[in-house]
Amino acid sequence: MDPTPARDAVELRVHGISGVSAERILDHPMVVRVAGDRHAGFFRPRSGSGAAVGAAAGVAVEAYRWGSLTAGAAVRTASMLLLLPFMLSNLAIWMRPPGRDRWGLLGILCRLLAGTLTVTFVLAIVGVTLDLVGWQCVPYPGCRAGRPYLAWLYALPSGPRLALLSVVPLIALQVVWAIGTRSTRAFEGFGPSSAQHTTSGTDDLDDAGFWNDERTIGWLRQIHIALGVGTLDVSLLAGISPGGPGAPGHVVQFVAAVGLLVLCVVLLGRPVPTSMAQGRRLLRPLWAIVVAVTALCLGTAVLAGARPSGSGKLPGYEGAAAGVVAVQGVLLIVLTAVTYARQRGGRHRAFLRGLGTPILAAAAVSIGAAFTASLVYRTADILDHGDIPDPLRPNAPVVGPLEPPVAYWWAALAGLAALLIGAAAASATLLLSRRRRHGLAASIIERDYPDASPEDAHRLRLVRETIARSQITEELGPVLLAFLVIATLGLATVALDVIGIGPTQLAAHVGAEGGAAGLVVAYLTDAGVWVISLLVICLLILGFRAYRSSQTRRLVAVLWDLGTFWPRTVHPFAPPCYAARAVPELAKRVTGLARAGPVVLSGHSHGSVLAAATILQLPPAVLARVSLLTYGSPLGRTYARLYPAYLGPPTLVDLGERIGWRWRNLWRDTDPIGGPIFADAPPVRVDPAAGDVDIRLRDPRSLTIDPADTVPPPIERHWPYHTQAAYQVAVAELAGRS
Repeated sequence: MDPTPARDAVELRVHGISGVSAERILDHPMVVRVAGDRHAGFFRPRSGSGAAVGAAAGVAVEAYRWGSLTAGAAVRTASMLLLLPFMLSNLAIWMRPPGRDRWGLLGILCRLLAGTLTVTFVLAIVGVTLDLVGWQCVPYPGCRAGRPYLAWLYALPSGPRLALLSVVPLIALQVVWAIGTRSTRAFEGFGPSSAQHTTSGTDDLDDAGFWNDERTIGWLRQIHIALGVGTLDVSLLAGISPGGPGAPGHVVQFVAAVGLLVLCVVLLGRPVPTSMAQGRRLLRPLWAIVVAVTALCLGTAVLAGARPSGSGKLPGYEGAAAGVVAVQGVLLIVLTAVTYARQRGGRHRAFLRGLGTPILAAAAVSIGAAFTASLVYRTADILDHGDIPDPLRPNAPVVGPLEPPVAYWWAALAGLAALLIGAAAASATLLLSRRRRHGLAASIIERDYPDASPEDAHRLRLVRETIARSQITEELGPVLLAFLVIATLGLATVALDVIGIGPTQLAAHVGAEGGAAGLVVAYLTDAGVWVISLLVICLLILGFRAYRSSQTRRLVAVLWDLGTFWPRTVHPFAPPCYAARAVPELAKRVTGLARAGPVVLSGHSHGSVLAAATILQLPPAVLARVSLLTYGSPLGRTYARLYPAYLGPPTLVDLGERIGWRWRNLWRDTDPIGGPIFADAPPVRVDPAAGDVDIRLRDPRSLTIDPADTVPPPIERHWPYHTQAAYQVAVAELAGRS
């Protein structure tokens, strides 16, 4: 059957990650924008310049380019690297097991963990300003030597000095707020009307307001700012209290500051208000408390006068740093237990044992700890002229003790262990799976090229290796589970610091006399500090390169294309969700085009995920004229496994039913990203028409050299698909059926 498509049929192509150009999407040198703007737009070949490559007869081709939403402004892309822990914490909740979040327990745990990341961020700035600069460095001549800009701080009493330095954490909070607000401008105006429901993080993809996170972010941002300010208030009071934290001199102030933190925790645990007006009514008292408590604490510090710094760290800072990391470890353990218990009650065994949520949360916490430890250690290194104390070289009593918290020594040791064990687990997994992957590749080659000649042996080996490497994605589960266990245990060990036991002290207690065990642990801890510092420095270099180079900017954007697809419902400082614009904009364009004729929504790679989300947002009257073509798609291979509650097999079946199974999915065995949609799905009630969705393409198309060519057909892997005849046949068939 070779149906003739309608005259006004349109193929709308949606590209994948990395922000390719409209010219590449259409495979045409001359394009013109017909809708949208510089951030995201719709393009067609310029009139009179010929058709796009791969266009089916009688079908106009249009491209939607959304890559500039993540790979656009240099400042936005570079600054996003600093928001990596926040992004991962927000992504974690979307990997939860299927089923409703009873009592919202998973959401509460994820929001509490996100709150600890904000506290960690503020404590890092407090550690640099109030502790290292104001408390440890300024009072000591050796640290002030050659730094005239610190001399005037020495002239101030310790109370006013700490109050003045408290402005820096407040500015840091404002900067993080501004980054998110500035980055969101390209997405404004694409949400649902105010009458429509907005997401709470547990709705379905077809909910009218699923992609509008404005209300949730507005609520969470206020709470996180208040949480950060409250953390600063408690740290400031600890530094100026003569008897240390909780001393009788400032009981009222401490009660008020701690009460502010408790209030923020309570607000994080309650559901997001159903309306903006209700949220404002709750937040007005919160901000009145924030202003009053902060003014009280700053005023107390200014009037406190001088308190001798003495030796050691800022009072209370060591315990606060250790306490926050210990709380993170406990929350991760609880989150893991709750997630595992929920997935056990499901009908199907989930990928990663259903533990995607705690794995991503552990990654967020680990990277946050690495950022914090690196910032504090490297600042201490600079201030102390490269001679900071560590487990190997403690400072003499007469020297200014620029000592970072021992909690960061534990974090460094845990980070080094996670890297080494993770690398070993990855290597072992790849080696153990090598025979299985090569066996699968050999069976595919035997089926595809049964009449291969001996001259094709080298070519066959290359194809077999390519297919075997493309199967690595399925082997990463054990590595991620190992990382979760290591990260959780590493964070839990920081609890030892709360009772004053560091890595070297613990090794000395359990090791033999003579301190050999303590010395080994000291060397390992020192190495861990440098390793995580080098990793963070590499990220900073990457951010600088992203600011200077558009090529690097596109590379960084790949990470954000994957990590910022989902709305922000956990951490408000995460980079904005580009799908909040892309999906509504695509839905509006498809609706407009469908009025004139059939529309084939064509999505490559990650673009297929956007296309699927768009169809779930279309009204029934439009769906009758819409078809779906996906190729190189990770929907079945990755997204259905990682996000089973939102893009699992039931959702994909529902998607096919909505469009009457006018859906074709092209895939190759050599593709490391794309795969079949339904072939490997767990048993669900599926219409027999679903069997026609997946179309496997042999790659390479032939082992022999075509008479009109000089080399064998290439191994095409993930790109391109539109140049093959099967693509044009699929477009023509889908357009004719709409």
